[in-house]
Amino acid sequence: MQEYHIMKNSKLTDNLVQRLLAPPLGGWGASDLVQLLQSRGDDEKMLFDFSGKIKQENVGNTVYLRGLIELSNICEKDCYYCGIRKSNSNVHRYSISDDEVMEAIKYARENGYGSVAIQSGEIQSKAFTEKITRILQNTGKLTNGELGVTLSCGEQTEETYRQWFESGAHRYLLRIETSNRELYSKLHPNDHIHRFERRLEALGMLKKTGYQVGTGVMIGLPFQTVENLADDLLFMKQFDIDMCGMGPYIEHHETPLYAFKDSLIPLKERFNLSLKMVAILRILMPDINIAATTALQTIEKNGREQAIQIGANVLMPNITPRKYRDDYFLYENKPVSGQSEADDLKNLEKSLEAIGHQIGYGVQGNSKHFGKKAP
Repeated sequence: MQEYHIMKNSKLTDNLVQRLLAPPLGGWGASDLVQLLQSRGDDEKMLFDFSGKIKQENVGNTVYLRGLIELSNICEKDCYYCGIRKSNSNVHRYSISDDEVMEAIKYARENGYGSVAIQSGEIQSKAFTEKITRILQNTGKLTNGELGVTLSCGEQTEETYRQWFESGAHRYLLRIETSNRELYSKLHPNDHIHRFERRLEALGMLKKTGYQVGTGVMIGLPFQTVENLADDLLFMKQFDIDMCGMGPYIEHHETPLYAFKDSLIPLKERFNLSLKMVAILRILMPDINIAATTALQTIEKNGREQAIQIGANVLMPNITPRKYRDDYFLYENKPVSGQSEADDLKNLEKSLEAIGHQIGYGVQGNSKHFGKKAP
C-alpha cells in the first residue's frame, strides 16, 4: 500500500467523481472510496457540493450543540498519540468537582443547549463510576430529564455502561481511532488494556445496552494509508454507527508519536482529507450525526464551519470551567478562547448564519439514524 502523502501527485480520470456519485449510492468498495479521498480541484468541489446536498436533504441546516465538559484529565491509558497519557509527568492532573460540573450543566440549560457531552481520561474504578452516575442523576433532576447527555469516558464494563445508561446517559462516543489492527497496535502499548479487540468489544456492549453509539478516527496519523481511511469509512457503515466525531491528527511534543512528526503530511492536507472523510461519510450514512471537531479549528479558524457546509451537523462548544481548560491538552495548539462563553456562542451563531445554518436551541438533536432503528 502506498502512503497517502503520495496522493497529491495522483490525477483522477475524467468524470470519476461524477461516475461515483451517480445512483445507486452507497455500494462503493474500498477502491472507490480511495479515489474519492484522492479527489482534487473540480472533483473535490463536486464531492463537497454533493455531500452538502445530501446533508440538507436528510438533516437540514440546523446545528445541534453539545456543551463540552472536560471532566478530568486523569487517565489510566498510555496511548502513544495523547497528551494526557498516563506516562506524561508534565501534566497538571485535575478532576472537576460535582458542584462545578452542575454549574456548567446549569449554564448549558439556561443558555439553550439541548445537550452536554462529558469527556474524561479513561478510568475504571468504583469511585469514578459513582461520580458519573451522580452527575447523570443530578442532571436529570435539575433539567427534568430534558437535557441530552453524551458520555465519552473510554472503555468500561458492560455493567458500568448499563448503570450510566439507566442513570440518564443517552449517547456514548468511543473513538476507534483506526479500524486497522496493525496500525492500532502502533498507536498503543502492547498490553492487555490497549487491545484492539477490547475496543471492539466495548463498542458492541454500548450498542447492546441501547446507547446512540458514536465512534471516529484520526486522520493523518504516522504509518496510515489512504486505504486505511477508506476501510475506516466502511467500518463505520458496517458497524451502523449513529454518530461520528473524527478529525485531523495533530501531534503533541510529549508523546512517542512525536518522533515521527517529520514523516507526517502537512496540516493543510490533513485538514482537506478530514473534510473529505466527513463528506464521504455523510453520503454513506445520510442521517447520522457528525460532529465538526475542534481539531479542524486548530488548523483553520473557520474549519468547523467548512465541515458543517459539507456534512457535519453537531458542534461542541467548550463549557468546562476556565481554570481547567489549559490542562486538558490532548494535542498542540488546541484553541482556547479568551472571550466569555456568551460571546463565543454569539459569534458562533453569526458564523453559522453566514453559511445559511442555525443553532437548534433547546433541542437534544438525537440521531435520526438511531430513531429509525428504535422499536
